[in-house]
Amino acid sequence: MTQSDLHSDHPPAPGPAHGRSPGHKHVHGHSHSHRRTDYHRAFAIGIGLNVAYIVAEAAAGLLVGSLALLADAGHNLGDVLGLALAWGAAVLARRTPSHRFTYGLRSSSILAALANAIILLVVTGGLAWEAVSRFAHPTPVEGGVMAWIAGIGILVNGGTALLFLRGRERDLNIRGAFLHMMADALVSAGVVAAGIAIAITGLARIDLLVTLLVCAVIVYGTWDLMKEAINLALDAVPEGIDPAAVRSHLARLPGVAAIHDLHIWGMSTTETALTCHLVMPQGHPGDAMLTRIARDLEHRFGIHHATLQIELGDSAEICVLTPETVV
Repeated sequence: MTQSDLHSDHPPAPGPAHGRSPGHKHVHGHSHSHRRTDYHRAFAIGIGLNVAYIVAEAAAGLLVGSLALLADAGHNLGDVLGLALAWGAAVLARRTPSHRFTYGLRSSSILAALANAIILLVVTGGLAWEAVSRFAHPTPVEGGVMAWIAGIGILVNGGTALLFLRGRERDLNIRGAFLHMMADALVSAGVVAAGIAIAITGLARIDLLVTLLVCAVIVYGTWDLMKEAINLALDAVPEGIDPAAVRSHLARLPGVAAIHDLHIWGMSTTETALTCHLVMPQGHPGDAMLTRIARDLEHRFGIHHATLQIELGDSAEICVLTPETVV
């Protein structure tokens, strides 16, 4: 479903504000037009399948003495928590704004993506530590059972990952859930390979080597998610948006003599906001022009919520936010 709303509003009376002289006009142009997809069913199916599989895998791991199976079960347990966090954030992100939370709870999706990355790295680190500690005294492992149980895990985790495949490109929160499930499928594939190798050679340390290899691959794949989530949490310009290109676009608009106080940040894992002061000596360009600017920012750069302030620059009183070092 696509939702769109466009606003332009004028203050009831111009006056001094933020160091500006009387007569400056303040205008805000907003544009929202982004696709939202419900993943409630995908989360429910993914959590249900993984909980059932965790119980079966942990029981099998204890019976055959496989660290790789127990490690995979522990990893799955962390991912169930990650899925629950992502699901909760997806629900909270749809909450309407309130007097206290004027943007709603959209940014909860950023926190969930960050928590997902942290959980994945912590669980993976624990598995690697346990594998290293067992190298001196590896326990016998029944490779055939390992391979069969882990093979089921590939189907469960891979199938769950496919539920989030389409949303991973435009929502960091959904990408976190997708990476969690793909990581689990990868771990399961590694366990299958280890089980087959152990059944053929009888070498129990293969179980530990595969565990370490899979942990390294998971950490490598999670790093970008972690970095992007931290950047969004710190109000950095979202990945894929070139702030220099946005600045150049606004500066070239008809009637714009200068721009300042440009800020671009992620309101959530799917929505981007912008604020900017446009110095237009010829006066207010009209609501229709603001609407066109907001739409252009959305279509060109994926910026959904643009707030533009018009200044005339017709006096010696300079906006206190003009210097780039002032926020």
